[in-house]
Amino acid sequence: MVDEHPASDLSAVTRAVAVNVREQRKRLAWTLDTLASRAGLSKGIVVQVEQGRANPSLATLSKLGEALGLSMSDLIAVGEAPAVRVVESTSAPVLWRGRPGSKARLLIGSHTPDLLEMWDWSLAPGEHYVGRAHGPQSRELITVAVGELVLTVSGQDHVIRAGDSVSYEADRPHSFANVSSEPVSFVLVVVDPGGAGAH
Repeated sequence: MVDEHPASDLSAVTRAVAVNVREQRKRLAWTLDTLASRAGLSKGIVVQVEQGRANPSLATLSKLGEALGLSMSDLIAVGEAPAVRVVESTSAPVLWRGRPGSKARLLIGSHTPDLLEMWDWSLAPGEHYVGRAHGPQSRELITVAVGELVLTVSGQDHVIRAGDSVSYEADRPHSFANVSSEPVSFVLVVVDPGGAGAH
C-alpha cells in the first residue's frame, strides 16, 4: 500500500496520481466506466483516485497504469520529463510497506519507449512479497546489497546472497522472501518493453 508514507509525501503522490490518471483518461477520450472496466476496478475506486480522495494500493496503481499505458513513474510524476532528471533520495516515494522494516521505494523510472524502473527494496525477517507477472519479454534484474534474498520464479526458488546479482524473465509469477533472521536489502530494475507498470 501507499499508506504508511509520511503524510506530506503521500499527499503529493496522491495529487499527482489524481491529475495524471484524469488527464490520460481524457486524452484517450475514455469515460470513467471505460477506465474502470479496462483496469478491472470499480468505478467508485477510479472516481476516488481522480478526486485525490483514495490511498490506492500498489496493485491498484499497477492496474490503472497498465490500462492507461502509463508506468508507475508516469503516474506519480509532476510536470514534463526534462532531458536530465535528478531524483533526490528524500523525494523517492515509498509505494509499498509490509511489516516494520519492509518497504519498496521507486527511485526513478522512464518510458522511452520501453518501461524502465529502479526500485530500492528492504525486507524484514519473515517478510514475503508476491509480484505480478509483467508484459511479454519483460525482465527484472536484482543486486542484493545486504542479507540473503529468496527469489521464486515459476515455483522455483533461487537464493541470492549479498553482492550477487540475478536477471530473470518477469512475465511469469515471481516473488521475494526473506527467510533469514536478518534484514535483506536489494536494488531491483524492471525492463518492460512497451510496458506500463511493475510492482
